[in-house]
Amino acid sequence: MPGDRRAVSSNGVPVPFTDELFTPLPDSSGLLGDPGALRRRFHDDGLVLLRGFLDRETVLALREAYLSTFPEGLLKPGSTPRDGVFSGRPPEGLPSHGVKDHPAYDFVRTERFASFARQPALTGLAETLLGGPVRLMPRGILRHFYAGSLRASRAHTDHAYMSQGSDRVLTMWIPVGDCPVETGGLVYLEGSHRDSPERFDPARLASDRAHDSRPISHDLQLTARVVGRRWLWSDYEAGDLTVHSPYVVHASLDTVTDVMRVSADVRFIREEDKMDPRWTKEWAGDDGA
Repeated sequence: MPGDRRAVSSNGVPVPFTDELFTPLPDSSGLLGDPGALRRRFHDDGLVLLRGFLDRETVLALREAYLSTFPEGLLKPGSTPRDGVFSGRPPEGLPSHGVKDHPAYDFVRTERFASFARQPALTGLAETLLGGPVRLMPRGILRHFYAGSLRASRAHTDHAYMSQGSDRVLTMWIPVGDCPVETGGLVYLEGSHRDSPERFDPARLASDRAHDSRPISHDLQLTARVVGRRWLWSDYEAGDLTVHSPYVVHASLDTVTDVMRVSADVRFIREEDKMDPRWTKEWAGDDGA
């Protein structure tokens, strides 16, 4: 529970891990045998957490395959790519995350990553939650954070980044490895899919990206207090995933463990709907979407 955890932060800004600001993310795994109930939970809460939905070995093998593509120096001596323990210093000359010539840029273009995103379990889940046939969106993302960078995903909604197409889309956030709070897991602002974007304007005024209207803020405490809501958190394990609507406010915490955080974002849209053109191409870290 919040009271027994170490201090957490996001983008270097401390966030008190208290009952006032944080509450556990409910587990919806028990509804998997009742598609109608699972769909209602997704509609009511704007998201669902499903524990052990994917095969743990398959997820860890993906982690190993990705981290094996890095030059020497990323991993702590004696650590394996599957462990993913950070050496404390990124390799010399490594490009910014996800841009051309960075391992993540190449990895999302491999058949290995594509087949992981296309697996029938994910497609079937998307069809259940969206209520009909779906398409996989080509822009699959691989995130990678490590201790000391003080970088995390700012509070935002996905809709702010995909507003040029149908909103009948969903995001599956998949931790590629175990990801407790301290490793920088995703957190969701409880009930925020029912808030208008204007309610968050006071938090936007204090954002470290005032020039960009899409993120709400890097300050998670301020964001929560502006609307009087709590952040939903979980200690994720390999095989877990969350699925969220485009209107739920979410963010990530800083990675403060030696173990690095790797995660995948896989998105689906109703088959007959218009896709935002920015999401019809493969992801690059500097593509602006």
